[in-house]
Amino acid sequence: MIESLGIEHLFDLTAEEKILAFFTPLIIFAAFVVAQMALTARTVTGYVTNAETGEPRTYRLNGLLVFAIMVIIWATEATGMPRDWFYRSSLWAVFGGTVFTVIFSLIAVFGQPQGEVKNPIIAFYLGRKQEFSFFNEYFDVKMWFYVVGGAMLSLNALSGAVWHHENFADANLGVFLYAGIYTFYITDYFIWERVQLYTYDLIHENTGFKLFWGGLVVYGWLFILPLWAMANQPDPGFSAAAEYAIVGGSAALFLTGWTISRGASLQKYWFKRWPDRKFLWFEPEIIEAGNRKILCNGFWGAARHFNYFGEGLFGLAIALSFGHFGNPWAWSYMLFVVTMFTWRQYEDDRACAEKYGPEKWAEYQERVPWRIVPRVW
Repeated sequence: MIESLGIEHLFDLTAEEKILAFFTPLIIFAAFVVAQMALTARTVTGYVTNAETGEPRTYRLNGLLVFAIMVIIWATEATGMPRDWFYRSSLWAVFGGTVFTVIFSLIAVFGQPQGEVKNPIIAFYLGRKQEFSFFNEYFDVKMWFYVVGGAMLSLNALSGAVWHHENFADANLGVFLYAGIYTFYITDYFIWERVQLYTYDLIHENTGFKLFWGGLVVYGWLFILPLWAMANQPDPGFSAAAEYAIVGGSAALFLTGWTISRGASLQKYWFKRWPDRKFLWFEPEIIEAGNRKILCNGFWGAARHFNYFGEGLFGLAIALSFGHFGNPWAWSYMLFVVTMFTWRQYEDDRACAEKYGPEKWAEYQERVPWRIVPRVW
């Protein structure tokens, strides 16, 4: 059964290695707490207001520095950990990470007053408190999610590429492209770390199992799901010209998706900080909704959730990069992305109708009729 799935190599651990793999996420979680608190950082104000003071919350941002140091430690094997360890330990690490995030969530949720959500299961999943910040806003839990998840996504992908290189003489260039894509993506992510302060998770989400598990385990370990099997596949056997076309085309497709997703995020960030300024060549066009404003041109005039289209192209690039087009594992990330964002855009529409008012949101929907894919859907 396991062999038919193509992931039998991930079960090839000794008993001692399985125990270490189980605790690897906990060690990583702790290491990132120490690194984020100990390393120098820039302090900035965010979009979220501190309920106790009425002032914008402050955040220490040092994700890029933490990420760079973690990559150096991993690449040099400074701790004695082999570079392929994160990949080889994937299954047991996900198991351990899930157990630990369940424990964290129980403490975070049920250590708070009951609040409006009475159902304990829903409360456990969604959380009861929006923000967890310690030491006078010196350490913020949600930003810790972002830094751990992002850095581990790249490190897990790089670890898989190392394992593939060491085990296949006929290596697949697509595996290395995959690791390169994620390393580029996460580096860019940390360069624009301040943009995360203006995202839905920070502004609206409570901190429950959904964010603990999603931010730490899903983002950090499970986003590399295609690599679980695809790193165990050799070169697909195309001609050199065809292989370069597949790899080059996949890279171009990723960059197109990244441009859309990053551009949309930056335009909204820019508008929230400087609502009267032009972004690139776009003069902001808005719909007034009381004391709120709906941005409705540029990337946000192409489709109401155009950034999700960029993420979909990213997922397609991942699927195509390996060259094994008929292998379901290659398509697993794209399936996840399409499913998640198709569902999420309905949730976003409901939240926006509540935030701006149904009439104003209907006006935006009439002006921008496309949900995700311009002129298609």
